[in-house]
Parts: sequence; C-alpha cells; structure tokens
Amino acid sequence: MRKCGRALVVTTKYAPLGGRGGPAAIPQALEKSLKRLGLPQLDLYQLHWPDSEEVPIAATMEVFAEAVKAGKTRAVGVSNFSAAEMHEAYEVLARRGVPLASNQVHYSLLHRAPEADGVVEACRELGVTLLAYSPLEQGLLSGKYTPENLPSGPRAESEAFTPENVAAAQPLIAKLRELAATHGVDAGTIAIAWLLAKPGVVPLPGAKSGEQAARNAKALDVVLSATDVSALDHLSAAWCKAEEPV
Repeated sequence: MRKCGRALVVTTKYAPLGGRGGPAAIPQALEKSLKRLGLPQLDLYQLHWPDSEEVPIAATMEVFAEAVKAGKTRAVGVSNFSAAEMHEAYEVLARRGVPLASNQVHYSLLHRAPEADGVVEACRELGVTLLAYSPLEQGLLSGKYTPENLPSGPRAESEAFTPENVAAAQPLIAKLRELAATHGVDAGTIAIAWLLAKPGVVPLPGAKSGEQAARNAKALDVVLSATDVSALDHLSAAWCKAEEPV
C-alpha cells in the first residue's frame, strides 16, 4: 500500500487573464484565496496558464517565489506548461532558492501527449511532479460508455465521444476490466493506477460523490506489474495515434 506524507494537500491557481493587473496583482489575489479558504498558508500555489503579454513567466515566478518566502505558500507549481516553459520557470525559481514543485497537465491512457512533447522528460529531469488531470477522460475510461451507449449533454459534443473513438477504445477498456476483476476494483481505478505506476506522476481524478472519491482512492492499493503496464501502454497507443506518437 502506498503511504501519503500528508493527509490533505490544499492548492489553488492564479489564472493570468488579461486585465487582472499582471504580476503585481498576484499577492492580492493570493490573499483573497487564503481568506476564502480560511487558511494562513497554501500547500501549493499554481500558475494556471503559461506566458502571456500581461503575465510573463519570469516576472510571475519572481512573485511566486516571494509568496514562498513570505510563508503564504509552501510550494510553487504551474499548469499546462510546455517543457521549455517549465525550464524557464524552474530557472527563475532556482535563483531564488525555490524549487518548481509541479506541472498540472492533461495525461491519461487516452491522452499521452506529455510523453511525446517532452513534458514527462522535463518533469523527470527537473524533479517536478506531474499532476495528471482528466485521468478518466470524462468517464470514458470507467467503461460506462460504448458505441451503443454514448453520453448526452456537453460530453456528447466532445470528439472523444464519437462512435468511432468510443469503439476504438473498447479493447483498452476490456483490458482495464480484466485487470479490475483481478484486483477487485473498477476499470476506472485501474486507469488511475496506471498513472500511479509512472514515476513522478500524481493523478487528479474528479469525484462528484463520496462513493466516487472512495473508488478513486482504491487505486492507491493497486500495484500493476510491468507486464500489465506494458499491455495498457500498447492498447492505448492505437487510440492515441491521432495525437503525437507515443
């Protein structure tokens, strides 16, 4: 069973939207976040998007480093950063004696672009944790959808849920179900465990209920063999062929 160093990690993000005032506005935004959360300090403060004209990476990381020095956050992270953008942020923080803790990006069995675009490699090189959002691909990896049972609502408009794509994902989902039966969990739990098997990766599955959260947490007790991980890698590659090669 994997052990967690902290029972709860509290994090939030600063979105560098136009008109917010640039880097100079970040301290006030952080103070407002802390007030809303009722906390004196965050565990992790993240920049939601990379470089923009109003919020350049270098100037923003200087402000984030000051937040660490002031005790407002324990660590600094980024989100949706490329490998090059990660290096820039890392270097600015390093000059202030602050490590870059994380990069939150889209990563799952059905979206393996971080393996091809250098983000995974950069995370390992720099000692940065990769926080993987959408690890269940809006429920597709849970096994609940088939070409005959497609989602309704906003998900129905997603390219991921065309009948062709859902059909192409079925061999992978069948393997997830097979492994799930072996471990006494659900298919989605295995998809999360696959990410946990990747060095330096922490999945961020969503949950709308306590039941879903408990089901997701069971992935902490699942240890996939190298053979199982390789089999899932192979099956996912067929679905991901439309993206960068994996």
